[in-house]
Amino acid sequence: MKRLWPWLRLLLAVAILVAMGVRLGTGAFLDGLRAIDAFSVVAALAIGFVTTLLSAGRWVLIARRLGLSLSLRTAVSDYYRALLVNAVLPAGVLGDVHRAVNHGRESGDVGRGVRAVFFERFAGQVVLIGIGLAVLLVHPSPGFDLTLNGTTVAVILTCLVVLVVAGWRVRVVRQLLVKTLADGIRLLSLKTWPAVLGLSVATVAGYVAMFVVAARAAGSDATITQLAPVVVLALLIMAIPVNIGGFGPREAFLAVAFGAAGLGAQHGFTTGIVYGVLALIAALPGAIVLVTSRRAKTEQVEVVAERVDQAREQELALAR
Repeated sequence: MKRLWPWLRLLLAVAILVAMGVRLGTGAFLDGLRAIDAFSVVAALAIGFVTTLLSAGRWVLIARRLGLSLSLRTAVSDYYRALLVNAVLPAGVLGDVHRAVNHGRESGDVGRGVRAVFFERFAGQVVLIGIGLAVLLVHPSPGFDLTLNGTTVAVILTCLVVLVVAGWRVRVVRQLLVKTLADGIRLLSLKTWPAVLGLSVATVAGYVAMFVVAARAAGSDATITQLAPVVVLALLIMAIPVNIGGFGPREAFLAVAFGAAGLGAQHGFTTGIVYGVLALIAALPGAIVLVTSRRAKTEQVEVVAERVDQAREQELALAR
């Protein structure tokens, strides 16, 4: 099942896109590509830089609080590289895994490096969920009911308790939970979490701005008030690990949500396509990071090899 799951995710994403294409017509794909102009490209690069800088700053704060050294410049370049890898490879988290392990190795503590990235991403998701609930409570989106009865809450809490208890009985998981909890307590300092919260809120605002640019490019004239509840839910839907470079559930959800809100299902689908392309464009600076980092490693290997050869030549000269 572990071997099949990655392929199943791809097949599910393809099936979703094919179903949407059959339902709305292939013209929706082409409309999304044709809608991208110079302004939207520049806006995507600018917004992408701001959100990447904010996210990297959040990572720096968390890593330093956990005792790991990390400069903002390194964090920004690594974050750009992770965004590009997430965008072009399946699963959407491989870039984050790479930056976590790579930073952990460079810092001498892989476990803590992974936990730093985990808390960085976790903080962003918690803030996103909080903002999403707040927006939907103030401006409920048609077709979505946020009312939770006591039975639903009890079932959710019971499932969480069962998962924690089951994990605690496994020694490896128990050790991991203890270390994660200890690091989480360290992050509750007033010197850390308010700044992390502020950076996370600003990052979500950047994502919303990108969606607004995509919606305008797709031809939607919906107001920010109409788009806000749909956008925050779309951001949450994007966390589902069933996509191809981010495409899949997002487009299906936007088509349904736009249709339910009276904004037009095709506009929603086209907005998803435009957003996906703009997000990829915003991550393109990561390609520069990949090229430069690979070139730097190649030069380092060449320097080491040259030094080894020089040492051998000196030994031969002394022997003579």
